[in-house]
Amino acid sequence: MLTVNSFGIIGGDKRQLCCARAIADDGYGVYLAGFEECPAGCELADIGKAAELSDALILPMPVSRSPGLLFAPFSAQELPLSVLREYIAPDKPVFCGINGAATDAELEGLRIMRYSSRDEYAAANAVPTAEGAIEIAMREYEGTLNGAECLVAGYGNIGRVLSSMLRGLGASVTVAARKYKDRALISAAGMKDADIYDLSGHYDLIFNTVPAMIFDARTLAHCAASAIVIDLASMPGGTDDSAARRMNIPVIHALSLPGKAAPRSAGRIIKNAVYNIIREEEL
Repeated sequence: MLTVNSFGIIGGDKRQLCCARAIADDGYGVYLAGFEECPAGCELADIGKAAELSDALILPMPVSRSPGLLFAPFSAQELPLSVLREYIAPDKPVFCGINGAATDAELEGLRIMRYSSRDEYAAANAVPTAEGAIEIAMREYEGTLNGAECLVAGYGNIGRVLSSMLRGLGASVTVAARKYKDRALISAAGMKDADIYDLSGHYDLIFNTVPAMIFDARTLAHCAASAIVIDLASMPGGTDDSAARRMNIPVIHALSLPGKAAPRSAGRIIKNAVYNIIREEEL
């Protein structure tokens, strides 16, 4: 059991709704703000009531997608970030994801704990992200993944899971990495390895997981002339969009895939990370 007995979930998409349901199923009180409907076992509330009645608050991932506004796609009205500091006590734990400097400034003065920076969150979230990327590839690519030439840029959590899934589907997989150790592991796993800063070849599908400019004009010309690029990195991503348009290379920026492809799993992943923080911090 946790020492926190009730949670306020403010804003978010289907991930937060599923997180709310999972927390309520564990027997804790859940107050939802920024939604028009809520799962069984939860209670709809405004931000003030959710902040007052809960022991801890959970904000969405991302907290904001528009300057000064809470990410709340299921709310009938816009919710300014500024109201959070108006209603939330400075000593109340507030769990949220990583955001930019502007959003961090809006949350200044609150007791922020970032669930998205947890190692277990990133590792678990790689699975729905990879499945969502494969779903996009199956929809957009005119051939089968079995036998397709695929390039995965990056061998972090998402790159490892995604390359393994693609290989399991029968794709020919090349993984590009920076570290020699990662390249050795890629080769040991039975896949082709490549230097992420010196990419060339013919690929049908390219998946980028690196939040840096990897696919500039030169790289696109050397490896993506007939490929579909699926960029999984946070905006602005790792692809030169203007160069891709000039070369007629389709680029799909696939963001927040866990919330779209597997919201139930994504919600449970958030719940588990929040629970782990509560236990470790003895809140």
